[in-house]
Amino acid sequence: MRLFVALDIEQQVRTCIHCFIEEIRGLAPDARWVSPESLHLTLKFIGEQPDATVSNIENALRAVSAPSFQVAFRGSGFFPTEKSARVFWIGIDAEPALAQLAALVEKALVPLGIPPEKRAFSPHLTLARAGDRSGAPGRQRGDRPNRRFSALQAKLSTLPASEFGTMNAAEFFLYRSQLSSRGAQYTKIAQFALNP
Repeated sequence: MRLFVALDIEQQVRTCIHCFIEEIRGLAPDARWVSPESLHLTLKFIGEQPDATVSNIENALRAVSAPSFQVAFRGSGFFPTEKSARVFWIGIDAEPALAQLAALVEKALVPLGIPPEKRAFSPHLTLARAGDRSGAPGRQRGDRPNRRFSALQAKLSTLPASEFGTMNAAEFFLYRSQLSSRGAQYTKIAQFALNP
């Protein structure tokens, strides 16, 4: 089972992002755009795990104790660089509690043999990928200058930074990711409340 831990996005923010995508999608027609229903803020990608370990993962995440916090969605950019763009994303502006929650999730899963991330936590919402390459933020072998997002980049450079709204993060979820020809399908497996 392919798993990850994430925050869900409130409907008001999701709707605002959906309208933005509809306005700009035609500027990068060859990109793979994320469906608005699939938007989430990843805290930890776990990867493939045997079905038998899911209950252990749930128990470990249930022990995470962290406060709720505000998250603002604003601005956009490209990974790994604008010139070699593989991913188009929306920025996240959050209290330190977001990074602390990601660290607590990471720490809770290490005893189960789930290795910690090698790179620093970089919160963002992926909107589109150039082809079927990885969505990882850092540079990768094979990254090279491309023009897939050039029309979109030109348009965005003429606009003020977009504001998509703010939400209160009061819970996080364990998700299952199922890959198909239509893209990944995400299903919530378990919900974990944050402290008010």
